[in-house]
Amino acid sequence: MILKMIDENNTIIGSVRAIEHNGTVYIGKLMVHPDYRNKGYGSKLLSEIEKCFPNKRYELFTSTRSLSNIRLYQKLGYTIFAQKAMNAELKFVYMEKK
Repeated sequence: MILKMIDENNTIIGSVRAIEHNGTVYIGKLMVHPDYRNKGYGSKLLSEIEKCFPNKRYELFTSTRSLSNIRLYQKLGYTIFAQKAMNAELKFVYMEKK
């Protein structure tokens, strides 16, 4: 499933996608256009995709360098449950919400 957010001109300003597998909803590609960030749109998109899959476990991942993303997800109830180094410079944190 893909949700998109549009402005008054029908321009896409954000989107998120998710797929459910074995009781876990894997959330990916949460994006908000730079001109619309820090206005609650990312929170709204994440909340809406969760409503599409009620009473499930939600999982997502982001780079350890994406501190603002991590803060947002934690504010919305996600906790870090794993980390994985892809190489010397890139590490991902995996977060879940139950």
